[in-house]
Amino acid sequence: MAAELVRLKPDVIFAYGGDVAPHVKKATGSIPIVALVSNDPVQSGLVASIPRPGGNITGITLVYDELAGKVIELLKEAVPAISRVAVLWNPDHADPEFQETRRAATALGVQLQSLEVRQSGDFDAAFNSATKEHAEGLIIISTRLLLQRRQPIVEFGTRNRIIMAGNWSDWVKDGFLLTYGPNPALAMRRIAVYVDKVLKGTRPADLPVEQPTKFELVINLKTAKALGLVVPQSLLARADEVIE
Repeated sequence: MAAELVRLKPDVIFAYGGDVAPHVKKATGSIPIVALVSNDPVQSGLVASIPRPGGNITGITLVYDELAGKVIELLKEAVPAISRVAVLWNPDHADPEFQETRRAATALGVQLQSLEVRQSGDFDAAFNSATKEHAEGLIIISTRLLLQRRQPIVEFGTRNRIIMAGNWSDWVKDGFLLTYGPNPALAMRRIAVYVDKVLKGTRPADLPVEQPTKFELVINLKTAKALGLVVPQSLLARADEVIE
């Protein structure tokens, strides 16, 4: 599909997703590419560096390095008694979020369980493992694969009364207790700015890859009530949005 798109000779190509962008990059070394990815574009080989991407590709990444551990810190603050938390993630997705979450869990004295999913068929085993280990909480590290399985994930957590948290606000609207991270909708709007600059003649190699600077804490009080939890007022006061 990427090769077919290149044959149309567009002025610029927008690539949505870290699993899509490499195929577009492979298909052309001359047509400008603007990408929105949730993985690390340097670690995945998409660009040479964040400030100087080089080549014909630039864009925006939603990766936020050391702040990734903030989700479990906020979960522990919301539910101080929680001690066993599972993390659902795709190891093939190049980003530091699981490692940072593990680092934060160790500092907090929280037992962390790794639930690795690389394809759709891996989810049932991951869910069974979480149940077997009596996970009290479940943290989602967002990737396309997990977003495609959004409904089964939410249903599993709700059915087993597991306290769920993640990094994109869409999850909290589905019933997670809280989310903390960048807003993908704002990033998509920023992509339009990058495309505009490229169309006006700026080379992708001269446009640094943009990283998130704004992070949103969203809390779902309906979920808290259903779980019999009382979210501390100090945490609610810091929230960017509270769903009641």
